[in-house]
Amino acid sequence: MAKIKKGDLVQVISGRDKGRTGRVLEVLTDSDRLIVEGVQRVKRHTKVGQSQRGARTGGIETVEAPIHVSNVMLVGPDKKPVRVGYREVEVKRGGRTKIARERIGRRAGKEIEL
Repeated sequence: MAKIKKGDLVQVISGRDKGRTGRVLEVLTDSDRLIVEGVQRVKRHTKVGQSQRGARTGGIETVEAPIHVSNVMLVGPDKKPVRVGYREVEVKRGGRTKIARERIGRRAGKEIEL
């Protein structure tokens, strides 16, 4: 189970964007990186072409680059960065009780919702 998921609000704790917050747009699990909205913006030069309708495409675009997961912290319910832990709870589904894990913020011990 990943500690940070798509849609979470995170704060950058190191690097040139230190202190900025943003939503996670994509999680790249194979390289332990995240794409966060408004963070780690870089300029990409794309080849100029034309679409089928005649509109010009390409040029210099500003896009978000991946940032390593160790450089961000999840923002908890109190709007402060928190460490993430897990709590096991019993859930009743279809007449059976199962044990499910939920993410909690270590600071207050409250559940973290998306």
